[in-house]
Amino acid sequence: MQGYGPPVQRRMNLPAIELAAEHEFTESKHTAWRRFRRHKIAIVGVFVLFVMIFVAVFANLIAPFNPDFQDPAWTGYPLAPGMAHHLLGTDELGRDLLSRLMYGARISLTVACFTVIMEVLIGAIIGAIAGYYGGVVDFWLMRLTDVFLSIPLLPLLLVLTAIVEATSTKASLSFLTIVVIIGGLSWPTVARLVRAQFLTLREREFTEAARALGNRDGRIIFRHLLPNAVAPIIVQATLDIANVITTESTLSFLGYGIQPPTASWGNMLANAESNMTIAPWVAIFPGLCILVTVLAINYLGDGLRDAIDPNMR
Repeated sequence: MQGYGPPVQRRMNLPAIELAAEHEFTESKHTAWRRFRRHKIAIVGVFVLFVMIFVAVFANLIAPFNPDFQDPAWTGYPLAPGMAHHLLGTDELGRDLLSRLMYGARISLTVACFTVIMEVLIGAIIGAIAGYYGGVVDFWLMRLTDVFLSIPLLPLLLVLTAIVEATSTKASLSFLTIVVIIGGLSWPTVARLVRAQFLTLREREFTEAARALGNRDGRIIFRHLLPNAVAPIIVQATLDIANVITTESTLSFLGYGIQPPTASWGNMLANAESNMTIAPWVAIFPGLCILVTVLAINYLGDGLRDAIDPNMR
């Protein structure tokens, strides 16, 4: 009977190791929150981003006009400057600029959120599998990642969106097309980040404890390892939202993104290009919206990185 003592003792200590790992994860969350609160610029970024999200969600309630409505009183006088009736003025078709900015926020932020969700899911799964199993699996998955990283993103986006738009007769596909194409090409950074985290986490004591308890690989990856790698994923996803907003605006500006009459900040800039000298506000306000939103998200990402990343503390 004495020969069974040490293994039993080890098995009894295994759940304690997992519990200690979960306690460490909980404590790190509280520490990260305290560090984040001290990052004043990041707090300002959160406030600005909250305002943008509120405007996007409730645009149909707070917008003064329908974004496609052409005011009969102003259709004979397009590109009107800001007045009481139209606070920020009208565009080249007599549509209210403020209303189109509000609805454009909905499109730009929605595209960014869905795209980042897609790229995080793809990148996290590929990076987790590569980092956990290593060896041949890691080698081939990383070579696939290198192939995607070597592709210039914007030229390929222009080609793919142009092909889809030319072969499709449904204008509503532009939203789905942009989400799928950008999300399907932007995951390698997340995959490399998750792989690097898993290469370290798979050697930790709580991972060995989970294996000794008989957990399957899928449960170990998604229940034990991935929650401990979520902090850098959140930081990267936050920064990628800003990149996606800029990319979508660039595509729309070049005429391959969200198609009119649907309002987005990018196509509003494209429509304003020919009128910038006589009505600069039609380009200034969409550009400011992009600038302020991207800066707010970048400051938020910097604050999260300083709070979560142990190398930045």
